[in-house]
Amino acid sequence: MANFLVTGAAGFIGSHLAKKLVIDGHQVTTIDNLSTGFIENIPSGVKFIEGNDYDPDIIAKLGEQKFDAIFHIAGQSGGMTSFDDPIYDMNSNIASTLILLDYAKRTGCNRFIYASSMSVYGDENPCPVTEESEIKPKTFYAVGKLASEHYMRIYSTFGIRCTSLRFNNTYGIGQNMQNLRQGMVSIFLAQAVNTKRIHVMGDKERFRDFTHVSDNVKACLLAAQGQEESFYNVYNVCTNRKTTCEELIAEICKHLPYSVEIEYSGSTPGDQFGIYCDYTKIQEKLGWEPTVQLESGIKEMVEWALDNKTNNT
Repeated sequence: MANFLVTGAAGFIGSHLAKKLVIDGHQVTTIDNLSTGFIENIPSGVKFIEGNDYDPDIIAKLGEQKFDAIFHIAGQSGGMTSFDDPIYDMNSNIASTLILLDYAKRTGCNRFIYASSMSVYGDENPCPVTEESEIKPKTFYAVGKLASEHYMRIYSTFGIRCTSLRFNNTYGIGQNMQNLRQGMVSIFLAQAVNTKRIHVMGDKERFRDFTHVSDNVKACLLAAQGQEESFYNVYNVCTNRKTTCEELIAEICKHLPYSVEIEYSGSTPGDQFGIYCDYTKIQEKLGWEPTVQLESGIKEMVEWALDNKTNNT
């Protein structure tokens, strides 16, 4: 049995990862401030510390225990939201990483896996985007993710095997349907289920690369086991598939028992027009590849959302 720290286990990706680790028989501790997550998402058996993971007093509650790996999943998780409070975004996405890396160094933890983002690339790359493509973030959120990667690169020289996973647009059962400012699939689906109307901020030809949360979890687990020559590695976690807003909405609506009104108008600050990424590197180095097709993943998520809507009315 191994001992892991998973920050953000009350949130979407963190809860799925923590659940998998518990099922596999491991000991798991989490830190979460419940700002966007829910305490009921934290799997049974996980030790829960409530607070900010950039707060030294909260980190002190971990004691000096040595974790086999730290999965840093928590953080302010939206480009648009980062413009509301850049200082909080900096603390949540940069200071937290630095203080956790320092904790890892102090306690002898030699594995650090970080939930980064494709947002670090910006808009000026030909697709599919690789890990060697130009980095030009457009939001405070993306700047924070990139800064954390640089801290990891330096801390890797202290013998900590640091892996940055640049997640693309994650979706799946359990995504926060109340947060209409983060997660393209959950935003559109929540609007469709609750109001039978989807308002898209931007052009219908905007596009993304959608990855299922279970594939993200697999990437985290493989990163914790990896034995690459370099102690600092960055990987795209993606499908190498371009899906436009119009195509995504059509896929969602296909599984709804009613028609939905669609409106395209407005924009959001710092939004990327379009990006999809290449996963050749993580496939070659860690043996990871996406396993859930968008069609089946969306069908499952729509059924879950409709069931939750029925149960809550």
